[in-house]
Amino acid sequence: MVNAVVQEIKENFLCPISPYHGKDYTKGLIPNQKLQIFTSQINYITALHTNGKLSTSQVCEKMDQLWQELDIMDRKDC
Repeated sequence: MVNAVVQEIKENFLCPISPYHGKDYTKGLIPNQKLQIFTSQINYITALHTNGKLSTSQVCEKMDQLWQELDIMDRKDC
């Protein structure tokens, strides 16, 4: 129980999701959440590249993989 709470706190700290304030709440909430998660993952990848922890080719591969996952998720929502 305690581990689950700690894990949730870590996830909220590392990848916070802002509330959705769009016009059509039912259609916009899920895509907005997915886009926020995508951008936070891209931010981590670029930070690792900037600090020399990942090579340019690794960054390109990871970004391409994230983009494909986002594209697949968007198609499932349609």
